[in-house]
Amino acid sequence: MPRSNPVSRRTFLSTAAAGTAAILAAPAIATDSKTGQQLIIGEGDYKYEVQHNFPQLPEPFTWQTTHNVAVDKSGNLYVIHEGNRDLKDHPSIFVFDNEGKYIRSFGAQFQGGGHGIEIRQEGSEEFIYVCAYQRLKTFAKMTLQGGIVWQQYAPMQSGVYAEGENIRYEDKSEPNKDKQVWGGDHFLPTNFAFLDDGGFLLVDGYGASYVHRYDKDGRWQSCFGGVGEENGKFKTPHGIWVDKREGREPSIVICDRAHNQLQIFTMDGQYKETITGFGLPANVETWKNLMIVPELKARVSLLNEKNEVVARLGDDVARINGEGGGAIRNDASKWIPGKFVHPHDACFTLDGSIYVAEWVSTGRVSKLKRLG
Repeated sequence: MPRSNPVSRRTFLSTAAAGTAAILAAPAIATDSKTGQQLIIGEGDYKYEVQHNFPQLPEPFTWQTTHNVAVDKSGNLYVIHEGNRDLKDHPSIFVFDNEGKYIRSFGAQFQGGGHGIEIRQEGSEEFIYVCAYQRLKTFAKMTLQGGIVWQQYAPMQSGVYAEGENIRYEDKSEPNKDKQVWGGDHFLPTNFAFLDDGGFLLVDGYGASYVHRYDKDGRWQSCFGGVGEENGKFKTPHGIWVDKREGREPSIVICDRAHNQLQIFTMDGQYKETITGFGLPANVETWKNLMIVPELKARVSLLNEKNEVVARLGDDVARINGEGGGAIRNDASKWIPGKFVHPHDACFTLDGSIYVAEWVSTGRVSKLKRLG
């Protein structure tokens, strides 16, 4: 972890408890302001009942910008937030049951940079894969209870990173070691995708914009991508997924966020096609024939097996763009039930319902209960 100012347990508890009382509301099914009736969003076969602030943190914990979500085979929800690096004893990862009740928490080592989280079944056991950006610049494989299997830093053998990118910030000695650096030859990983051979893909979304391939033992193999405007190059490749929907050739989907598009690649990293029409797509996941794309510009899109948009959920794009996202992001009184502010990640539950995590300062995770 990066160095931080010492925070006493008493200070942490009092600060966190005060924050909890100030920003957390009880889980609430969204209602129409005019009719008072339960709010349903979506259209046609894609309708969902909205429940904002679904998982609730007990005191003394507080959300410090929610980032990503994942679900294990038991239906438990895992939420990672960026976290305040000065609150070094505060967990970064929280686990809830399918009713939103708190189970456990861990991952204080990712405070100040918690970002991506995915869960994979490997043999008879499930594991969590975690990315951390900002000054942490690391990724790890963990047990569901929070134990570290392995933890790594920049793959220097790839030849795309500056000297020292694989050294933890707390181990550096230069005077400006806490200065944040982005892009170019830096390493700031954002998300994972899993391969059938036991290996995985790691996307360096805020750093050098490469997609790295690792084997089942976490050893670096190769990479593709990099910064650029042409096909096969990226500008903030923030999210990644392996699309294995029935009827489609397996492919790698990259959220080329700052280009407002998805890029599709073969499983060996060759460019295939581009899908446009998104507003800062942040991540991607599939369930049956559907692909979900949370967009930081205030909506969540659903695509069918032909990659045609079949629903736009919680669309508040015009208002967010018109009033300025920053002002609304930091003022929960301006949030509208059934509308999204900044969806950063979304994942499907076992029955096709959806969890959406938003990049807002107080954190918000909503559940969209699938109807029908």
